[in-house]
Amino acid sequence: MSHVTARPHAIGIPMDRVDGAQKVTGTATYAYEWPLDQPVYLYPLQSTIASGRVTGVDSALAEAEPGVLAVLSHLNAPTLTRPDDPELAVLQSDEVAWRGQFIGAIVAESLETARRAAGLVRVDYESRPPDVVLRADRDDLCSPAHAATFGTGGGELQDGSPADSALGDVDTALAASPTMVDTTYSTPMYHNNPMEPHTAVVTWRDGELIVRCSTQGTYLSQALISGVLGLEPGRVRVISPHVGGGFGSKVYPHSYAVLAAMAARMVRRPVKFSLTRQQMFALVGYRPASIQRIRLAAGRDGRLTALAHDVIEQTAKAKGYAEHVAVCSRMMYAAPHRRTTHRLAPLDVPVPTIMRAPGEAQGMYALESAMDEMAIACGLDPVEFRIRNEPEVHPESGLPFSSRHLTACLREGARRAGWGHRDPTPRARREGRWLVGTGVAVSTYPSPRFPGNAATIRIGPDGRYTVRIAAADMGTGTWTALTQIAADALSVPVGQVEMRIGDTALPAASVAGFSAGINSWGTAIWEAADQLRARLRSEHGGIAPPEGLEVTAEMAGGNPDAERYAMHSFGAQFAEVRVDEDTGELRVTRLLGMFDVGRVINPKTARSQLIGGMTQGMSMALYEHSVLDPRFGHVVNHDFAQYHIASHADVHAVEAHWLDEPDPYTNPMGAKGLGEVGIVGTAAAIGNAVHHATGVRVRELPITLDKLVS
Repeated sequence: MSHVTARPHAIGIPMDRVDGAQKVTGTATYAYEWPLDQPVYLYPLQSTIASGRVTGVDSALAEAEPGVLAVLSHLNAPTLTRPDDPELAVLQSDEVAWRGQFIGAIVAESLETARRAAGLVRVDYESRPPDVVLRADRDDLCSPAHAATFGTGGGELQDGSPADSALGDVDTALAASPTMVDTTYSTPMYHNNPMEPHTAVVTWRDGELIVRCSTQGTYLSQALISGVLGLEPGRVRVISPHVGGGFGSKVYPHSYAVLAAMAARMVRRPVKFSLTRQQMFALVGYRPASIQRIRLAAGRDGRLTALAHDVIEQTAKAKGYAEHVAVCSRMMYAAPHRRTTHRLAPLDVPVPTIMRAPGEAQGMYALESAMDEMAIACGLDPVEFRIRNEPEVHPESGLPFSSRHLTACLREGARRAGWGHRDPTPRARREGRWLVGTGVAVSTYPSPRFPGNAATIRIGPDGRYTVRIAAADMGTGTWTALTQIAADALSVPVGQVEMRIGDTALPAASVAGFSAGINSWGTAIWEAADQLRARLRSEHGGIAPPEGLEVTAEMAGGNPDAERYAMHSFGAQFAEVRVDEDTGELRVTRLLGMFDVGRVINPKTARSQLIGGMTQGMSMALYEHSVLDPRFGHVVNHDFAQYHIASHADVHAVEAHWLDEPDPYTNPMGAKGLGEVGIVGTAAAIGNAVHHATGVRVRELPITLDKLVS
């Protein structure tokens, strides 16, 4: 039975951003821009070794500098409540767990003074040889059960899934198969590089800590910061109405916010602290590198009989993080025999974190590359091979999908891409010295609804509505989409709705991430609107009383239908590439995505999200690669001069399309998540197109010209 409520007024309209004028006029206030009375500035001291301990700190010259107010180190830092968290509990010991870790800070009247003074501090170390290289043959690989993962218990992955899964007899099925693919793929470290650096502007006022920071979740930041400082959550207020990108790196608060709070308490002045681009490579997480072995077996009819996906990924010795890389293989294709495993390599590296489409971005690259290899081995068209192996229900849980229109995405995407005219023979198409190829891959990402959301709606005597919820807008259009949802839920024009978000003084909201934001926040707003409409009808004859009326809806739980249905977004990406036969120069001349994301709230911002995701997937495929120096344990290409991302000159034709298919169970709007799914299949589609163009199969990202020219 469908739960989608039809009140179409604003949803589905390509509406301009309600915060657009603020953005283009520069009046949208980001964290570092908040005006403060007599602020001081913090500059950090970072370790220059990857493993060992600090044996001495000589800060005399720094303390003598005019304008320096304090020099913090483990020798004088306040004691924190949770010293067992090496990422948040800064300066609690002399131990160094990775290069670039905070080992101190300078607080001064100006940023320039603080930075100069930091260079005057002498730090002595007792160092240990760093262990930073990820290899499949390491003898210390461990299950996530032996690593403390973000928010998960023993044996679980970052998304809460079990580390391993098994169904049937994979080894026997592989041995009996007439056609098998056994391949290994690897992905490097990738670093989140949002336009706005990570920032904390901190003030202590009357016993309350006010943190203006760049965060994807004000309430989660409040909980973790208050916990490590030993404060009641109500004594910490986090404010973040505008965020200049995050890509997952701003879901969890990092140590810079705690360090700024410690400094502000010590000097009794407001503290401003913003990381530099280089500092972000050591302090705010990254997508961990992975080594993935995939084995596929198929019968003579081209149907999969076995699927095994074994993952090795890096984590930090200091604090474990286990990404759910192989979980996508548990639900994408039908196969009676299946197994997935995850093993961690603990290294002397910074702590990884979420990056756009965590798990699926790496896992689907490997799976979809292997599916392309298997389609060729079976002599089948890659589109038809995928359709032939579509499951009727979730292959492992047995749950039906709330909606799954992947076959329609493949068919319509192939039509739009001109796939039917494709000669499958590698190197068959050329234009001058350019070899031209096309490739396809599919994508998926869960569409969850998080618990812990609440929304307050007030109608004033003038008939205008104020909607309050502590949601986050990372530049993706949350201000606008939530306004549209509220307007439809209230059956009023969008001009009658005023949205307030991004502050723990507002009702609670879960984080922006995991394609759960609009699903979670929109549901709370819809429920509050229903309650307000009901009270207006029953108590006031549908007319706002002179004093106004306010209701708050609290959505403590998640989606009850998630126990009966598997909820995912899907997509099919098609890529066209050109490769210079002599130099290996590679150009992606066309990307086309066809997506199944439920009802689209705002086509204008949705298209931007999907195009942005595909562009980031192209960047993942061709350019991005954090290079770790094995001698010293740090990322050497830690700025935009060396860490290459796709720029305007690299992006040619990018098209994002979607099916008009509301999901009946995800939320009252019928929407599904689309922030993550765009990046997921893109790298594999490009890799498959490169193979079609050149006959060279690159299994180690990024796809650089040295791997194409022998």
